[in-house]
Amino acid sequence: MSACKRLLYFVRQRSLWTHVRRNVTTWSPVGAAFNAKPHRRLNLIEKNADFVKVAHPDPAFREAAEKTCIEIGTVVEKLNTNVKLCKSLKILLDNPDIVAKLDPNTRKVAELFMFDFEISGIHLDDKLRKEAVALHVKLLDLNNEFLVGAHLPNRIARSAIPEHLHLHFADEGSFIQVGGLHADSPDDLVREIAYRIYLYPNADLVDCLEELLKCRYKLAKLVGYDSYGHRALKGTMAKTPAKDFKMMRNMKKKLNPRNSVSDFFCSQHILYIMEIFLYNIEPSLYSPYLSLGACMEGLNNLFSQLYGVSLMSEHPSAGEVWSEDVRKLAVVHETEGLLGYIYCDFYHRQHKPQQDCHFTIRGGRWCQETGQYQLPVVVLMLSLPHPTKSAPTLLTPGMMENLFHEMGHAMHSMLGRTRYQHVTGTRCATDFAEVPSILMEYFATDYRVLSQFARHYETGQPLPESMVARLCESKKVCGAADIQLQIFYAVLDQIYHSKPQSRSTTEILKEMQQKFYGLPYTPNTAWQLRFSHLIGYGAKYYSYLMSRAVASMVWKQCFVQDPLNRDMGERYRQEMLAHGGAKEPMLMVEGMLQRRPTMEDFVDALVSELNPNFETFIMDSES
Repeated sequence: MSACKRLLYFVRQRSLWTHVRRNVTTWSPVGAAFNAKPHRRLNLIEKNADFVKVAHPDPAFREAAEKTCIEIGTVVEKLNTNVKLCKSLKILLDNPDIVAKLDPNTRKVAELFMFDFEISGIHLDDKLRKEAVALHVKLLDLNNEFLVGAHLPNRIARSAIPEHLHLHFADEGSFIQVGGLHADSPDDLVREIAYRIYLYPNADLVDCLEELLKCRYKLAKLVGYDSYGHRALKGTMAKTPAKDFKMMRNMKKKLNPRNSVSDFFCSQHILYIMEIFLYNIEPSLYSPYLSLGACMEGLNNLFSQLYGVSLMSEHPSAGEVWSEDVRKLAVVHETEGLLGYIYCDFYHRQHKPQQDCHFTIRGGRWCQETGQYQLPVVVLMLSLPHPTKSAPTLLTPGMMENLFHEMGHAMHSMLGRTRYQHVTGTRCATDFAEVPSILMEYFATDYRVLSQFARHYETGQPLPESMVARLCESKKVCGAADIQLQIFYAVLDQIYHSKPQSRSTTEILKEMQQKFYGLPYTPNTAWQLRFSHLIGYGAKYYSYLMSRAVASMVWKQCFVQDPLNRDMGERYRQEMLAHGGAKEPMLMVEGMLQRRPTMEDFVDALVSELNPNFETFIMDSES
């Protein structure tokens, strides 16, 4: 569909609100697409729908997809212990003449495959190799069991909670379901009930986690590593748990003078209250300026200026999507043409995971048989409120930042151009994978970027600069405590994946919380059972802080002077986004920064962001 036809289509849509058409007439096609109500389509879901494991509304489809994933995982683990395959690859890599003729992408992928063979125990005798495969298969089941359990709500008898609070929780007959912490609730009793019930220990899940950790350690030792942490960190920027711990300890030392928090709930609701009263950033004041359509228009403008890329809304075919409110975007470069597709599953619905996430449906790769590049396809999942009869979907600042964050992952996939999909886009070292997404958060809070799209959905008035400045400064409220919380999570993750402990996971959590966070453990809670990152980020949770440090350095050195600079955008694309996992992560960082950062640089990058900007207070007093 041409741009003119697309624009004509959206002009004709009766689902746009009358007052929006009357007062705001400058939405681009992509902005109009996301500010319009979903148009109901018949034959929405057919049996050949592809993406079903998480998003399909039919539980039977989700269950079948989950079983399929486990079966495929089992096949992959068997291939990783196939001696004949390994010997063939080893013959190739041991031949310097052949290796010299390999292009960098091919050589890197070959080395990664050999690494997969080694960590799977290919060097073991038949008996031990079969034991390694059995452990892998068992871990697949344990991983799945823990992931499912970590996201299930807890419940309590309705009679145990004051009746006037029932409306804050899901109803289940004679029980109340608690599916989250309700950290932003203004009612302190609601927050306390949610915290104590949601984090109440589940004995079966405790056993599952502890068996999972034992199996990971046993597997790591079996294939020749000191611990699962040593196995997991090979090939990352940190390289070893020792470097990871050094970074955490150094950061804790620098943060201690700044962190004066003495109450556990600071990070849960005191922070929220301080943001409102100290900086006046009540989310409802910002939301009218941040309609979903406006934010998508802002992303489109940003990508156009940085990379020459446009987001174009397309109509999916019947059966192509899994819910009627899923939007399909074509990502098109001004000279290179179509780069890939992004499916935007943005709205809340029953049984949909409440975590924002990015899924690779099809990785990009060069196809020799066709002589063309296989275009990447990804899905972004959020859990935004639906539009109403009187207004489009309005985002809080946090929702807007999450949208930008996840779109950073999507563009990593779209702009990557690797020869093999094994290393495409976000399929890279874990401590590098979050850099593109976290960098997008800096763009999301820069007034020069926001001023291009943040305007009131009814009046068209732009978001005042003073409000943006207050929003940025509010992030530093309890900032040291927030980073220290991340340090605690990272250290806890490393302790869990070091040598076996003679204590329960809850006892370890209690000690590490006191040592690295300083706030008391709440009795009869087991936060680690909600720590789903232990599965996908096992022994690698530190990656969040490492990635944030890199993103901070890239922003300050390359974009803070001009966040819309095309030359710097192209450099960022070529140095960091194009390679996926086909290039050593530290080499990509070095290429972008034109220097090799030290561990001290990483620590300083994070700590320096906590310095307050007193001009914000001056700006407020003048206005």
